[in-house]
Amino acid sequence: MKNKKPYDWIRGVQIGKWVIRAITCLWIKKIRGIKNLPKDGPFILAPNHCSYIEHLFLGSIITTKLNRKLHFIAKKEHFESISQNTWHRAWGKYVTYIPIDRNKGEKAIDTALRDLKKGAIIVIYPEGTRSLNGKIQKGKTGIIRLALGSKVPVVPVGFKGTFEILPKGKNIPRLRRASINFGEPISFKKYQNEKITKKLLRTLTDSIMKQIAFLSGQKYNF
Repeated sequence: MKNKKPYDWIRGVQIGKWVIRAITCLWIKKIRGIKNLPKDGPFILAPNHCSYIEHLFLGSIITTKLNRKLHFIAKKEHFESISQNTWHRAWGKYVTYIPIDRNKGEKAIDTALRDLKKGAIIVIYPEGTRSLNGKIQKGKTGIIRLALGSKVPVVPVGFKGTFEILPKGKNIPRLRRASINFGEPISFKKYQNEKITKKLLRTLTDSIMKQIAFLSGQKYNF
């Protein structure tokens, strides 16, 4: 058997991207705000979270539009079964995962900060877990601690319709269509020299969540 040419793996990745893109087109109705995604450099994507299928949608869009890999912060339970580990390995050409222990989240934040310094795109769901009813939940302050620590912009993302496609507790996605809205990048550079207090972290987190709520057609009532 002949050895594969050095560029064969690149061709395989490109084919894989378009296959994934074709599949997700079954469920994605509209994508707005693509121009808001920075073309280079590190940044943080902050979407609302209703469904696991959002991982697939974001991976599909970013890899095909920017030709870049995503780094998801995901709870460590995602890596505890054979099926989940197999899925993550198969998807590993396009995305990578930073496991987070909900009781010890600092390690994941530190890893994400190191990746951002290397130019990565980090995806963090500020709510921390999927919504059980499709409505936006209270944001956790890890998102703003990551933004302030890395000095990179946050791009808010609003999903509409993903809960109806694959809600928590279901394994087979329904044939319905969702929309995705990317907001303008938010910079927090003006806060770099301020004293970091719990009040400031909560205020800035809520400011991000209000943008995510608006992009997902909701109100943030926390």
